Amino acid sequence: MKFRHYFFTFHFCFLLALAAVAAKVEPLPYYGKIAQRLGYTLPKYHVLQQKLDDTVSQRAWTNLVTFYDYDHSVFLKSDLDGFAARQKTLDDEILDGNVSFGYEINARYIERLDERMRFATNLLSRTDWDFSSNETYRIKRKDAEWPATTEEAEDYWRRRIKNEVLVALLNKELDAEKKPPTNGVPFAITVDVITNVTVDLVKKYRQYASVLSEPDEEAVLQHYLSAVARAYDPHSDYMSPASKEDFDMEMNLTLSGVGAVLQMDEGALKIVELSPGGPVERDGRIKVGDKITGVQQGDGPMEDVMWQPMKKSIRKIRGPKGTRVTLEIIPRSDPTGMERKRYELVRDEIKLDDQAATGRVETVVCGGFTNRLGYVFLPGFYGTMDKRVSDPGFRSCAYDVAKLIAEFNSEGVDGMILDLRGNGGGSLREAVFLSALFVDEGPVVQIRDVRSVGALPIPGNNTAIFRKPLVVMTDRASASASEIVAGHLRDVGRAIVVGDYTTHGKGTVQTVMGMGPEKYGSCKITTARFYRVNGASTQVKGVPADIHLPSLIDSLDIGEDKLPNALPFSKILPADYSMSWHVGRFIPQLRELSSARLKDDARYVKHVENVRGMKEVSDRVEVPLEREARKVMMRADRDLRELDETEAESEDDDEVKEEKVVSSRRKRNEKPEDDVVLDEGFRILSDLVRLTGDEELPKPKGWWE
Repeated sequence: MKFRHYFFTFHFCFLLALAAVAAKVEPLPYYGKIAQRLGYTLPKYHVLQQKLDDTVSQRAWTNLVTFYDYDHSVFLKSDLDGFAARQKTLDDEILDGNVSFGYEINARYIERLDERMRFATNLLSRTDWDFSSNETYRIKRKDAEWPATTEEAEDYWRRRIKNEVLVALLNKELDAEKKPPTNGVPFAITVDVITNVTVDLVKKYRQYASVLSEPDEEAVLQHYLSAVARAYDPHSDYMSPASKEDFDMEMNLTLSGVGAVLQMDEGALKIVELSPGGPVERDGRIKVGDKITGVQQGDGPMEDVMWQPMKKSIRKIRGPKGTRVTLEIIPRSDPTGMERKRYELVRDEIKLDDQAATGRVETVVCGGFTNRLGYVFLPGFYGTMDKRVSDPGFRSCAYDVAKLIAEFNSEGVDGMILDLRGNGGGSLREAVFLSALFVDEGPVVQIRDVRSVGALPIPGNNTAIFRKPLVVMTDRASASASEIVAGHLRDVGRAIVVGDYTTHGKGTVQTVMGMGPEKYGSCKITTARFYRVNGASTQVKGVPADIHLPSLIDSLDIGEDKLPNALPFSKILPADYSMSWHVGRFIPQLRELSSARLKDDARYVKHVENVRGMKEVSDRVEVPLEREARKVMMRADRDLRELDETEAESEDDDEVKEEKVVSSRRKRNEKPEDDVVLDEGFRILSDLVRLTGDEELPKPKGWWE
């Protein structure tokens, strides 16, 4: 009885606090001038050269509504109907310096969220939950209709709360299955257990309103103007002064952190890229696609960052070098968002040694042939722009790879793998220099801006230093400069691309422009596009693999094609280029050999099953609210998440197979022994070496020993 009194006291205080934060937020007088400047800047400098018109207005309207209510569960249909008249007027309002719509929709959101939170916390006061019915809960609602009535909205929230209570209870039960009973007493779901779960959930739902706890005129403006900028494409953005400060610190690495690029996703901070050499990448447990929901400083309390302004959450994650931070994570394999894991990290600067290209030589036995093959792992396209090779502090990924290739050449390797998996890009200049290590001459990439089309060529008088068969490995996280190199080497017939069905698909260039006085903020605008030498864009479609070997992220929603308002794929005229080699002619044979080999490879078959399981979880729209059915599903999902964290353990096999990779892997650049995709990449390269025979990249005209 005492606990129940505490619960209702907490609940009452929460409602009072929530009502108190619903203060009206108004724009400052000069915000209209910022809107006008944005309205004139975007059409002038954006690569599309599209007027700020009704089409852009409709997209901006949708962006803003979706930002506030991504799963269509807070607003009512009547709210959207009331806002509908503004769908085609926002362009005129922006040019007139009128930003009222951003503040009106924010106010309505506060009002509706207050109603939803009252319902949720009232519902969580009960302990008589019934999990025997065959109800389901829809976990993906971005395409659902907004509820027509309050009753419809509350039915969704009832199922949502029921789902969270059920998952929390089953998590405790499944955890208990792996531990011996406390004092010999087996775990049981009691009223006390249920009450503890519901109290935790009340605290969580309090965070849904936390974004409203400090009225922030600047944040509301940024939400609105960002919705307008992103109507042009997902990488254009308005940055308030505070956001620009965060952006500059991120670009200049002036603060230590955990080394992850984040974006807002369903109230959480989604990890979209890992910085090579950063604490997260070095730790290895947190992955692209995971979502951060909480941050703990040292031994302090875990702070929920759900629905917090992004700048505030990022500042909590950052901190002095050497300090500890614990991140609460929703694994990427959990679409329900209910599973939570906590990982402690030590903040650090990005370590250049961990960014650097690394390499080794593998001895590969395949099809009765033995080959020594070079392997280079390149995590990012790094390079100093203002230093020469002899200068202190000089860094160049192309130079580092060249040194590794020199070692390979001295050891007489038969071929080489360039591993660009997880490489999010970097210096465009370094991408050109890297291609020059494998191709003698010609253009590497075409760039089209609002004025012209130009090509970046390999420097004159170049002679490629690696002239033997080459395989480039990519995945869905390979982006930008990685796509330029992979696409170039593929298009000129120099390399075979192996990996996920395609790369990330980001083929655009952004420029940051000031909007006037510092208090006006800045605008990040997409000003150019990349094109391969064959005229095809890397945008959206990326660079498809010649031989598809899927990774666990192959089917996750992390590509450019998954982003709203992404610029479409397009083509221009091919550049003036010639084929460097013709290894592409061997692709049909390589596919056939690989397919025949992999169908009998138990490790790879298991890997593909895991990939398929990951896709099924990712595509799941509804989940059962019946206890036993959900328990079976959750147990299977847990097994899959453990595989995502460790991949399948290498199985002991008493029978020594002919098709194997014999390796001595060094620290940092070593891949797990169960990296079945890399192992098959080596076998494909071994096949390519055999098919090319003694053939090498033809010598350039005028070349002599």
